Amino acid sequence: MTFYDDATGERVELSVATFANWVAKTANLLQDELSVEPGDRVALLLPAHWQTAVWLLACASVGAVADMAGDPASADVVVSGPEPESLEAARACSGARIALALRPLGGRFPQVPEGFADYAVEVPGQGDRFVPYAPVDPEEPALIVAGREFSGAEVVERARAEASELGLTGPGARILSGLPYDTWEGLNAGLYGPLATGASVVLCRHLERAGAEVLDKRIEAERVTATAR
Repeated sequence: MTFYDDATGERVELSVATFANWVAKTANLLQDELSVEPGDRVALLLPAHWQTAVWLLACASVGAVADMAGDPASADVVVSGPEPESLEAARACSGARIALALRPLGGRFPQVPEGFADYAVEVPGQGDRFVPYAPVDPEEPALIVAGREFSGAEVVERARAEASELGLTGPGARILSGLPYDTWEGLNAGLYGPLATGASVVLCRHLERAGAEVLDKRIEAERVTATAR
């Protein structure tokens, strides 16, 4: 995964090994530090971002239900971005609250929001390998997005079935996505489709701020084979 933020100029490139390491550490944080169990619901109040992708797969690793833009009041854990309105909404969660600064290179908050743990502080000390305490059942709920619930098996099956529509033909394919993560289409183009087919993704936040010339150069430089925007 390669991530761009066209509001800040950030570019982050994550190899498979590096991305998997972030997922393992985050899954260990969920399981060992936050006591999340299969079936628990994690509300993700996060934009399309490489760290959001990490949280989605960490939830899947544990067997928790990742609820994109879900109601914090009925969630066991809430994960919020740094925006004041997102943090305020997250305070409705009576369980653990994690805040992400979404700064370049996974940087910390200069000052941690009151009532939250800073993800960038908590995750580095977690283990680099993850083993779930209980096997994850692929038929159980795994994802809620735009009010629709998916099991883990449904996520995989649908991602594979729709891959050709996205231009994902297998390893070597590289899709650029500027879609938000608040719909299935955005999640599929920006994460699940590439993952299910062995392809890679160039995930762009605030893509509307990039001009046509910048976008054309990015598509060429990143060897993009398909786009979703």
